[in-house]
Amino acid sequence: MSLIENACKERVYPVGRLDRNTTGLLLFTNDGTVTKKLTHPRYGVKKIYHVILDKQLNKKDLQNILNGFRLENEFVRADSLEYVGDGKDRKQIGITLHSGQNRIVRRIFEHFDYKVVKLDRVYYAGLTKKNLPRGHWRFLEENEINSLKMISSAPDV
Repeated sequence: MSLIENACKERVYPVGRLDRNTTGLLLFTNDGTVTKKLTHPRYGVKKIYHVILDKQLNKKDLQNILNGFRLENEFVRADSLEYVGDGKDRKQIGITLHSGQNRIVRRIFEHFDYKVVKLDRVYYAGLTKKNLPRGHWRFLEENEINSLKMISSAPDV
């Protein structure tokens, strides 16, 4: 919040959150409807994370995460999961989810005895952090705002 405290005169709030040890894209708004629709899992808002693990992710665990599994009495599965780059460094993973559960990425990998060394959200609801250095912010462009409004105008399910 201190990073953007003088960015605008309106009072804005974060859409969702990142835990203390996670970096990446975070959206702020003063529109409660947009916040609700972007954070509730029923709307299937896509999030992509770049994960660095303490050890290489084996193919069996990768497939189990893609197929889905029980985690604390709930069925969990990644929308997609793949090795980053050419796949030689199997500690670096790209994972796509629409779930908004608390610490879900870390909990998924911990379930299979991996420790998340670094977690970075690189994509959220059609927005990326491309060309935006860490610790910097920017206002959304008109087309990005319109895209988010389309999500938030979707009917309640």
